[in-house]
Amino acid sequence: MSYLSNVVRRAASRQMPASGRNIRLRCFSSGLGQTTEKSVPYHKTLKEESSQGKGPTKPLPKSANVVVVGGGSLGCQTIYHLARMGVSNVVLLERDRLTSGTTWHTAGLLWQLRPSDVEVELLAHTRNVVSKDLEEETGLHTGWIQNGGLFIASNEQRLDEYKRLMSLGKVYGIESYVLSPAETKDLYPHMNVDDLYGTLYVPKDGTMDPAGTCTTLSRAATARGASVIENCPVTGIQVKADDLGVQRVAAVETNYGTIQTPCVVNCAGVWARALGQMAGVNVPLVAMQHAYVVTERIEGIQNMPNVRDHDASVYLRLQGDALSVGGYESNPIFWEEVSEKFAFGLFDLDWDVFMQHIEGAINRVPVLEKTGIKSTVCGPESFTADHKPLMGEAPEVRGFFLGCGFNSAGMMLGGGCGKELAHWIIHGRPEKDMYGYDIRRFHHSLTANNRWIRERSHESYAKNYSVVFPYDEPLAGRNMRRDPLHKELLQQGCVYQERHGWERPGWFNPRGAAPVLDYDYYGAYNQKPHGSYLYNQLLGDEYTFDFPPHHDIIKNECLTCRNALAVFDMSYFGKFYLVGPEARKAADWLFTADVSKSPGLTVYTCMLNKNGGVESDLTVSQISPGTQVSSLTPAFEGDGYYLAVGGAVAQHNWSHITTVLQDMRLQCKLVDCSEELGMISIQGPASRMVLQEVLDTDLSNEAFLFSSHKLVKAAGCMVRAMRLSFVGEMGWELHMPKQDCVQVYQAVMKAGARHGITNAGYRAIDSLSIEKGYRHWHADLRPDDTPLEAGLAFTCKLKSSIPFLGREALEIQKATGVLRRLVCFTIDEKVPMFGLEAIWRNGKVVGHIRRADFGFAINKTIAYGYIRNPDGGPVSLEFVKSGEYMLERMGATYPATAHTKSPFDPENKRVKGIY
Repeated sequence: MSYLSNVVRRAASRQMPASGRNIRLRCFSSGLGQTTEKSVPYHKTLKEESSQGKGPTKPLPKSANVVVVGGGSLGCQTIYHLARMGVSNVVLLERDRLTSGTTWHTAGLLWQLRPSDVEVELLAHTRNVVSKDLEEETGLHTGWIQNGGLFIASNEQRLDEYKRLMSLGKVYGIESYVLSPAETKDLYPHMNVDDLYGTLYVPKDGTMDPAGTCTTLSRAATARGASVIENCPVTGIQVKADDLGVQRVAAVETNYGTIQTPCVVNCAGVWARALGQMAGVNVPLVAMQHAYVVTERIEGIQNMPNVRDHDASVYLRLQGDALSVGGYESNPIFWEEVSEKFAFGLFDLDWDVFMQHIEGAINRVPVLEKTGIKSTVCGPESFTADHKPLMGEAPEVRGFFLGCGFNSAGMMLGGGCGKELAHWIIHGRPEKDMYGYDIRRFHHSLTANNRWIRERSHESYAKNYSVVFPYDEPLAGRNMRRDPLHKELLQQGCVYQERHGWERPGWFNPRGAAPVLDYDYYGAYNQKPHGSYLYNQLLGDEYTFDFPPHHDIIKNECLTCRNALAVFDMSYFGKFYLVGPEARKAADWLFTADVSKSPGLTVYTCMLNKNGGVESDLTVSQISPGTQVSSLTPAFEGDGYYLAVGGAVAQHNWSHITTVLQDMRLQCKLVDCSEELGMISIQGPASRMVLQEVLDTDLSNEAFLFSSHKLVKAAGCMVRAMRLSFVGEMGWELHMPKQDCVQVYQAVMKAGARHGITNAGYRAIDSLSIEKGYRHWHADLRPDDTPLEAGLAFTCKLKSSIPFLGREALEIQKATGVLRRLVCFTIDEKVPMFGLEAIWRNGKVVGHIRRADFGFAINKTIAYGYIRNPDGGPVSLEFVKSGEYMLERMGATYPATAHTKSPFDPENKRVKGIY
């Protein structure tokens, strides 16, 4: 019998062959074929029913409203929810048998708490489906076992992270407890607790059975009229251009017939990339081997909770009277040549790779040292660049939806994501804020970039169990998009963040340049790790839930902006032109504000979905046609608008606008000049004095109004100057062709030198903007928030008769009252907050913090969160004012003051130049 301790000794003494790990990418991938002798530890799989080589289990229909491809967890959950929502003529095609790809061998763990409010909600729905709904609907048991979950903390930072999760759990009524080492020992007698700081125990976590769940989902879906067809591989996707040239799904091809359909859902897991290629869609995921081992019987282990020891990068899943042991290693094996015929297949386990999990498992549960190994399970899984799924309609082809790339969490997230995907297909958008999973979160230049996909997917896999710190940044896939000022600012100590592939300024390090180096795979695959790597050291210094060590540097950037002036490089912004004969009609419909009053005005506005949710906030400037082809002054016929959108969400904005234009069949076009134009923002009381030396125009209040723009000369270069602020100070943005950026920037810095000018980054913007009460999209403003809830009613032209997308929903909400409202809180005690803290009002939890930061001008922590009325009624301003509030951070509560106006410059004087 092989014991786990013997595995460690054998692996440690074994010399790895020189050819086994080579720096070249192709050599650290798998050369192993499938091995079918291994078995997964379930009482039943659908493998025994496999009939590979036979024809489809049902005749194919000639047409379908929706065709789901892939019969794993996501495919079964999606077709079940489509049928449950009343969609008829829905077909699921599975190339072999249900679960035969990656689902059949999954561990099936379900943990209810994650550092994301949306994920907590998705997991709750999955749990309800598998533990209650399906059994009530079909009379069948899915195999759900509620044995609880236990997160292990072997350092203080990890325990802090768990306390944050516990606080968030209170918002959603999820029972959880932080246990001492002694209490943990009482709960799990086999556990070694000598090195523990504590644990987080969630009693209602549990374990799912893949075959039982998918079989029950399939039966429930077919009972509602859906059709599940196995043994029917898809061989092609027909895509046709409509009369406007828009690519749309037309049909699904198989060897047994073609199904005409306007909608295909790619739930093909590891094989999703190949399916996407059939339609001309990029699916940015990679396939890796992911493994666990199953032990022999362990006396006394029955009914123990599942365990995640994040610091040892290992999990222990209860398997009857045994344990499954797995985790995430730093050197996973890539599966390069994904086989089309790999059904119910497993790989031989590479112990050299897997052994790192064994030591952690034995340390945590010492009885494992003398426990035999019953079987090994090493199968393919799909992984993505940020360890989040790929969902939503592909930007390349209308009607082609993604439901793949679930990073070994397809069972756990399947119910919630299946429901949201079904809603997306039916209504054009999900119910919840799914931007974190939306394929449009990635810029189109990255989704086909194999180096970026591979590097980022590796890092996300290797760091999956790492503590999620507020200011962490990836080391992989960097320097993909650099603006014209990148080199100039790097030499001045700029510490860059990565957003949407761009390198954008985070903060400025007085110690000098901290360049981002090529990815070293953390020393895996015989890659030489970087020795002295200042950028990585600076990131590591901020691995804390306290105020970070660079707090005073950010403070200096912020206060210099408040008291003198600062320059922000915002060149990564998305910069679009909406032009054409029907551009005004498009602008009226797309934007909540009236952006067509006159050329020369710049308007802050929102774009909504039909439910009134905010899809974007941006500035729109009406422009006149240029006389030549230029990225700054484009020539066009009809009306024209210049759009400046947050760079991190540019693809989302582009796709939203494009979809609306296509659906309305409008004669206008959207032009992307993000790469051709740069932009710097000069903000602060001294901004007018300094810029008056650089610009050839009068900058007085009378000559250059707030929220207006002009074409002017700056240091001899033509720029579009906009009097705007995102930090609550008097200031101007200068938009210019990329070749002029350095010259203009240097002129501004020279003119500002005697006024105390400083460079500042987005860490300062985050602090300054929250202090002034400005919103950040996808933080305190999301697609499931309305402008009325978010305090942005002033952006909506509701007093006009102009229709706009989402107006009807807002009018209903205005008439009935908002059921939740965004509220600003400050706390007097000097403690940092980062979001997810629970909000208590008069002793009841009424919401959680979405976004928080420290405001240096008011010298307080500021936090924004949506609150509800526990009685279910509207949340009026009087309701906000009448409560007594506490914010819960890591289990401790702090008195908070609620504000109905910004705590900084509530009269809004500074942006108007009134100091």
